[in-house]
Amino acid sequence: MMKKLIQTILSVLAVALVVYIYTTSFDGEMGMILIAFLVFAPLISLFFALNGRNRLNISISCDAYVNKGSDLKVKVIVEKEGRLPLPIIEIVPYVSEVFDDGVKTYRFSMFSEERVEFTFNVRAKTGGNGSIAVRRAYSCGFLGFMKFGLKKGLPEAVSVGVVPDVPEIKASSQLFRNIADVVMTTDDDEDNDTSMLFSANTAPGCEHREYVQGDPLKRINWKLSSKRDKLMVRLDEAASAVQPLIVLDLFRKEGAQPEYAVITEEKILRSVFGLLGVLVKQGIACTFLYYASDGSVVSENVDNPDYPAQLLLKVLAVNVREGRRISVPAENSSVCACLIATTDAGPGLAAVTDKLDKETSSILGVSAESANVTGLPMWYLDEDETFRMV
Repeated sequence: MMKKLIQTILSVLAVALVVYIYTTSFDGEMGMILIAFLVFAPLISLFFALNGRNRLNISISCDAYVNKGSDLKVKVIVEKEGRLPLPIIEIVPYVSEVFDDGVKTYRFSMFSEERVEFTFNVRAKTGGNGSIAVRRAYSCGFLGFMKFGLKKGLPEAVSVGVVPDVPEIKASSQLFRNIADVVMTTDDDEDNDTSMLFSANTAPGCEHREYVQGDPLKRINWKLSSKRDKLMVRLDEAASAVQPLIVLDLFRKEGAQPEYAVITEEKILRSVFGLLGVLVKQGIACTFLYYASDGSVVSENVDNPDYPAQLLLKVLAVNVREGRRISVPAENSSVCACLIATTDAGPGLAAVTDKLDKETSSILGVSAESANVTGLPMWYLDEDETFRMV
């Protein structure tokens, strides 16, 4: 900033020196005209530039989601108040790390126009949550030598979710088979317990019945329904106990470089939603834990094969906060199996894993080189989109 100010002062002094030499050595009348121009023109320009600081309103808008590798069209609208002409307006947009940062600076004047609208495109390069904003906006005067920030402030950043390509995980994946085996074993144990209860009471009954209109979808046993080729509804209240718990922990260390953090976050999103998709498609309903936009931990029942795609959009709408680790409420800790998908399995994760059953819990990390101090087995998705244990 200081360097730019010095350059501006030197430029003005250089012009003044040339005018002085021209006035005293060559043409005095023309020199006086140039001097008048250099005195009055900046004053008039200064008036309009200062006046423009209070009369500009800027808004920015774009789609809420964009696929990775696609272009996002961003619209910027600048409106002035009153009829006085405005000098040069300079706007510098901002895009976060999930986009290619190739945005240029825009300059235009508003003499007779009351509204100026322009658009620019940015390329989405990394899956995750991003933002589009106006970094700086100035009212400029006298050929750009004078520049003043707007007094009305800048518009709020617009949140944009960049949708990554979620891999199609095969049902033969070892991680899926491990979770499925635990669920099926727990489910069979529960069926036996229920049958014994009915036998002891010598009363006819069953744990499931066929689905009827109005039954909640979260009570459907998708595994049993796939076996019988018709929808079957659980009658007991312990349905959540046989659902694996999937926990999404997009943890970003304080002071971490955002351009590197978004890469690891995208890897976890692809891994966990690829796994979630194959679980639900194979009839295994899951409980999914994540942070909502209001900062609360949300637990959702995922029992419909079409729902993971909708759930991904909810996750992408939330900005990742530095230093925020996921927490598992007590009511979600008693599950048949738990998988924590995390960008960092360091010491801070111990507070989460201590509440869980160590025999049925595991970690889904970024890569084989990721640190893991929890003592739980850790899996990762390799380049062939296959889950492997470290």
